[in-house]
Amino acid sequence: MATNRTKLIGTLCAIGAAVCYGTNPLGALNLYAEGMNTPSVLFYRFGLAWLIIAGVMLYRVASGRETLRVDRREFLTLTALGLLFIFSSATLYVSFHHMPAGVASTILFTYPVMTAAIMAVFFRERITLSTVGAILLSLVGVLLLYWGDAGGPLSLVGVVLVLVSALTYALYIIVVDKSPLAMSSFKINFYVLFYCAAGMAVFALLSGQPLQLPPTPSAWLWVGWLAVVPAIMALVMMVYAAKYIGSTPTAILGALEPTTAVVIGVLVFGEPFTPRLLLGIVLILAAVTIVVLGKARTKK
Repeated sequence: MATNRTKLIGTLCAIGAAVCYGTNPLGALNLYAEGMNTPSVLFYRFGLAWLIIAGVMLYRVASGRETLRVDRREFLTLTALGLLFIFSSATLYVSFHHMPAGVASTILFTYPVMTAAIMAVFFRERITLSTVGAILLSLVGVLLLYWGDAGGPLSLVGVVLVLVSALTYALYIIVVDKSPLAMSSFKINFYVLFYCAAGMAVFALLSGQPLQLPPTPSAWLWVGWLAVVPAIMALVMMVYAAKYIGSTPTAILGALEPTTAVVIGVLVFGEPFTPRLLLGIVLILAAVTIVVLGKARTKK
């Protein structure tokens, strides 16, 4: 059974993962502005992230703390995780071409609802009133954040892409939670990131968009940002969060992801901070508080 300390660590990791993952548009849009295509952005994001994790794993293997060997069941689980994250990342980044990134990040937040529904239907997880309340508060908050900001009807293609991204991300969280993987987050992501980098090379080939080198030093900096913050940091913390507090709380705490997008918009791009935005953020933070308090009560 998880201790109070591990539950606290899991909660903090879930919050950190959401904030880190919410910075995806910051790097992606700057790289698109530099002329890079989607497969290239994702290939270098995952490729650099894999090289960093590979360095960590070499150290852990050399020190005898871990091995790179996996059995058949672990191999199949890691392959499933890699494929799920390939689809989630590719569909989200392509959607940025069809709608504002903030709107896409908002729609992506349907994944906590999908996670809770899948857990209830297939794993018979009980949905408490506090969980339902947290989901509803979060969804209302998200709607307030971007209600009407799109300036017209949303692209159907973009909406479908983001919903596919949300579903595959929800499944990723559930697989991490329910899988029998007895290995560190670094080892899991060593294999997942390798699959993602290879998958983006295949994506480039199939889509007819050749891989492009980042054209400027600033582009390399944004690639580094995407590799470290929304890839390595988010994925490592998400694994610990799902293991320590479970799939549904991890997904609901992801409400901080669209909030991060709003903060970036205000501080980086000078977007106005309106009362509607403030109310949306307050509701989302209230939902996060409910989840945290709900987890605290289960300890007693």
